[in-house]
Amino acid sequence: MSEYHVPVMLAECIEGLNIDPDGTYVDVTFGGGGHSREIMKHLGPKGRLIAFDQDADAQRNLIDDERFVFVDQNFRYLKNFCRLHDALPVNGILADLGVSSHQFDEAERGFSIRFDAELDMRMNQLSDLTAKQVVNTYSVADLHRIFGIYGEIQNAKSLAETIATARLNAPITTIADLKNVISNRIPKGKENKYLAQVFQALRIEVNQELEALKDFLMQSAEVLAPGGRLVVMSYHSLEDRLVKNFIAKGKFSGEVEKDFYGNDNKPLDAVSRGAITASAEEIVNNNRARSAKLRIAVKK
Repeated sequence: MSEYHVPVMLAECIEGLNIDPDGTYVDVTFGGGGHSREIMKHLGPKGRLIAFDQDADAQRNLIDDERFVFVDQNFRYLKNFCRLHDALPVNGILADLGVSSHQFDEAERGFSIRFDAELDMRMNQLSDLTAKQVVNTYSVADLHRIFGIYGEIQNAKSLAETIATARLNAPITTIADLKNVISNRIPKGKENKYLAQVFQALRIEVNQELEALKDFLMQSAEVLAPGGRLVVMSYHSLEDRLVKNFIAKGKFSGEVEKDFYGNDNKPLDAVSRGAITASAEEIVNNNRARSAKLRIAVKK
């Protein structure tokens, strides 16, 4: 597990879940199983843990315990599979968003700018859309949109136009191809940051990450028992903004709605005031913790 992915803010996540030994919990991003194994330590004989992961590689880390159930699906299907396994309502839900260390380190998956490989970036390796298809088939307008919104890249339009022009001569099939094509658009001295933004944008589009996160958050409020906890860790501002808004307002934009009596009409209350961040010591030991933001909410 430790080689696969070192869990970030493990103690804070477990504390946030406020685990009832007899309760039912869901880890919607199983990965290396680090968070799940720690949850299991706090469960009694009647406790249950349902774990989700759409990446087939995660199945090498399964926990051999009759209280543990693994679901090989995207967490956007949370409610359906909790119902299928007769696990409604649940007492706590944990989500550790983004890409695991394992996925970054597997060169052939195409997630990392450190390696050369085919442009893939699929978290679910059975899905159809790849990063190669995005850069070779999307219109300039669509490329402009994903680079601007998902990558927050300032020269998103000229980047999109550069890619569209280059692919007329030859398909852009590998990470090296893409780097070469866009090299003149990369600000000097900011190469790594810029490429990371490009890759983030492509990865979010390939995996429909923000749409899946919205589906998950809406369902989490439905499947939680009153007093149940939602614990979500995110690694970039787009995800964190959705989580923050949903906890604060019960929706992703606009103002919180009021009921007939003028009370806030939202399913969750924030437990932590603002986002929790990793300690300086943890950041030294696990660089991935540097950008992590943890938010905890309770079902009303």
